[in-house]
Order: sequence, then C-alpha cells, then structure tokens
Amino acid sequence: MRLLEIWLADNDLSYDLYKSFEKDENGFINSCFDMNREEYDEYVLKCYKNSLGQDLKPGYVPDSKYVVIDDEDNYVGIVNFRHYLNDALRNGAGHIGYIIRKEYRNKGYAKKALALALEKCKDANIHEVYLSCNLDNIASLKVQLANGAIIHHQDDKCNYTRIFI
Repeated sequence: MRLLEIWLADNDLSYDLYKSFEKDENGFINSCFDMNREEYDEYVLKCYKNSLGQDLKPGYVPDSKYVVIDDEDNYVGIVNFRHYLNDALRNGAGHIGYIIRKEYRNKGYAKKALALALEKCKDANIHEVYLSCNLDNIASLKVQLANGAIIHHQDDKCNYTRIFI
C-alpha cells in the first residue's frame, strides 16, 4: 500500500473516490462533495499550490492530500496531512485526517494508511502528532490506538489523541 499525492494521481479515479464519500462522513469533511469534474480538476491544482503554502485561505495551513492506493492499484482512501498546526487545528482536527472507501473498511487499510501518514510526519520533523475522531467513531479511535496513540482528552463531540514518534 502507498500514499500518492493527489496531484500525481489519476484525476478520474481520484474524483470517483471523493464522490464515494458523503459531505461529512464520520467527521471527514469532503470538500469535493458538490463539485463537478471540471471543478475537481481546479481543486487538484489548488491542492498542489496549498501544499507549497501558496494561495492559502486565511486561517489555513499548508497541507498535502494523498490517495491511498492498495497493492492492486485500487484507490481505497484519502489522507490529509497538515504540515503544521495553528490554534484551530491544535484544538480540533489535528495533523492528519483520513477516510477509507466503505467496501475497504474493517480490513486494515486505515491502520496502514495512518502508519504511512505518520512517516510523513517524521519526514516533516513532527514528533507529537495531534489527531481527533468523533466520539461515535470507535473504528477510527481503534486505528489511532493501534498506531500508538494515547487519548489526550475528549469533549462532547470528539476524542483527541496524540502519537509520539
């Protein structure tokens, strides 16, 4: 399994992947939910620029979006890696967001995708990785715990975890 930057992925396959997710699924906000194919192509270019810190909206940080590709070249999920945190992310979504296509869930893909994303954190010299998941998303919490997370705190909506690498 591997992570491939969205701007290097096949746009037809990655668009289909994004369209397989709800607008807000288990806390993963799908910013492509309402996009048509042409808008999606523009979105991919914007993702590339954002990864370089260019054309960021106020309050946003550079991030890299990846497609999770299995050993048979199936597009099975998405990972978003934020290069650093601002206060909103530090107290919210954290460094990494991920989602796996429904038909690939409960098969270890999220666990491996998060492990690969943690390698991106190491490469970026991040040693304390902030994550979160909805309280009712027990599967995501298990994925984080399996990758060495500890529950740092929780509120009425989310568990907030930390992984020290």
